[in-house]
Amino acid sequence: MKISNSLVASDVATSLHPYTNARMLEKDGPTIIERGEGIYVYDTSGKQYIEALAGLWSVAVGFSEKRVIDAARKQFEKLPYYHIFAGKSHEPSIKLSEKLLEMADDANLTRVFYTNSGSEANDTIVKLVWYTNNARGRPEKKKFLARQKGYHGTTVASGSLTGLPNNHRDFDLPAIPVIHLSCPHFYRFGRPGETEAAFTARLLAETEDTILREGPETIAAFIGEPVMGAGGVLPPPDGYWQGIEALCRKYDILLVADEVITGFGRLGAPFGFNKFGFRPDIVTLSKQITSSYVPLAAVLFSESLYEAIADNSNTIGTFGHGFTGSGHPVATAAALANLNVIEGDGLIGNAERLEPQFQGGLRAFSELPFVGDVRGVGLLAAVELVADKATKRPFSSPGVVGTIATRIGHEEGVIFRGIGDTIALCPPLIISESQVNDLLAKLRRVIERTSGEIRSYSIA
Repeated sequence: MKISNSLVASDVATSLHPYTNARMLEKDGPTIIERGEGIYVYDTSGKQYIEALAGLWSVAVGFSEKRVIDAARKQFEKLPYYHIFAGKSHEPSIKLSEKLLEMADDANLTRVFYTNSGSEANDTIVKLVWYTNNARGRPEKKKFLARQKGYHGTTVASGSLTGLPNNHRDFDLPAIPVIHLSCPHFYRFGRPGETEAAFTARLLAETEDTILREGPETIAAFIGEPVMGAGGVLPPPDGYWQGIEALCRKYDILLVADEVITGFGRLGAPFGFNKFGFRPDIVTLSKQITSSYVPLAAVLFSESLYEAIADNSNTIGTFGHGFTGSGHPVATAAALANLNVIEGDGLIGNAERLEPQFQGGLRAFSELPFVGDVRGVGLLAAVELVADKATKRPFSSPGVVGTIATRIGHEEGVIFRGIGDTIALCPPLIISESQVNDLLAKLRRVIERTSGEIRSYSIA
């Protein structure tokens, strides 16, 4: 504990944490995670937790996969770093590009560009789209369509695409031309008496009306997560993605699938666009690409876009965009090993096989007090707590109950993400049937204890 206390004091004195109330951290101190094994992580006191968010939606193969570690170590010893600027390359990045396009299995996706994070990848997409439209003599075609509650990153451009108020507040965002459409969450935004089909039709009509109002010649792309993650784990209503794709084709608008969370088997299919049956022009990949063992992200895009970019680079003399770590050899070697584990160990199939047990077990919580909505796909889910189940009325002080649930979760040995008053879940893809049952039992205790505190303190 002496070492732990020293680390806590040092962390509080020296660090600024992302997505954290800095003053609250000064008061409470951090939970310091020391090691990980399988689906579990352990803090400096030795306490074990089920990591039910897979870190940050990302550790598919668990926290101690030796095959990925060994691949990274081997690459460190052979070529620890080299760039892919100015015509240089190396085997791991080449092989990974081949692998990603093979897994995507879509003739529309033929090219790969590497970044270090999903935020950088979506930032890159904005630049690629603008660059392409300038090259094609369409300088006015620059606006993006995104959605309220969508999450696409935190850089200036990707943060602008994000549709969460606290990602904009006091950052002077949005800073690019983006229009945020209604959130496709039927439970929260469906009107009284409205069917899911009518809700879908209304959102698609809103999208088309927006395109026509702004002018199709000004709309460059539509970006969306197949299932919205950080906004609260929000699956789309039936028919939504097919309708969005049809509008994009009708009005010559690029369709971008942000698969940072949903890619590589999370939904029980290789990618979200496979699960929901639509074909994107551009795909954002990160997180499970390496199980976040090493930072890496990728943009997959069409040959049509590549041709316009390549021609313009020839006109200008270069393609003036990239990162020191683009296609980093250690990261791409780790990614190759990670994807081989996902495929070789059948983890996509495991997510599909465990979906009924996981999702069904969570839906059984609907009988509990204050559980308003349980939703999800594959091994991605959320339990939304509300003040009144019948009316769906949220708590008067949003986020207070979620904070209580998160604290109780730590006490019960389970880590999840509190998004407002929603418990978000995304366990590693290696989770077993018995571990799902253990997780469900712990979550039930968390919700029951949280309900008791809501009553005790009259929070509702």
